[in-house]
Amino acid sequence: MELYIVRHGETVWNAENLLQGSTDIELSENGRALAGETGENLEEVHFDKIYSSPLIRAYETANLIRGHRNIPIIRDERLRELCFGVNEGKNMLKLLKDEEDPFHYFFKRPDLYQAPAGGETLEHVCGRAAEFMREIIEPQEKETERIMIVAHGALNKAIMCHIRQHGTDKFWSGGLQKNCNVMIVKRENEEYQVIEETRIFYREH
Repeated sequence: MELYIVRHGETVWNAENLLQGSTDIELSENGRALAGETGENLEEVHFDKIYSSPLIRAYETANLIRGHRNIPIIRDERLRELCFGVNEGKNMLKLLKDEEDPFHYFFKRPDLYQAPAGGETLEHVCGRAAEFMREIIEPQEKETERIMIVAHGALNKAIMCHIRQHGTDKFWSGGLQKNCNVMIVKRENEEYQVIEETRIFYREH
């Protein structure tokens, strides 16, 4: 079984470096174009089903990649992005520079990251990603050829923590996915193999 793990297309907030998390922000026109082009270039690749975060930026990306094909898209709450609480809507670059803010450690020392008020820990997002993989994806190994998962930057890395069986200290192993970037993973005989982590199916503008 192959898994294509996709980050959603660009949003207006992405372009402005604003932290989204659980805030439901739609795709920008550029984001729609990237998702549409990704779909066109994956048109000949068979997918049995697509799982998507319920947030509009991921769900719309899933629909645009699917195009006119008859592939079911199943939304799962466990694929929502990490919630950043009071930091949502704030400028990410400013937060990273602020040594007093826990977000300062988010990328360079994720093991030191602490959730802000109303936010979610990395351990929690890793827990729900692992639960989704164990309950939904792994039981399908023998009867399914290929599944697409469309979600978010941090959520997809939480899935990779489960696949690679490593802790939050290596949370960003392989780096943050670009918008519409695809990680390709194979599962066979109950073992995972990472095929590619930085595949894009669109022409970079």
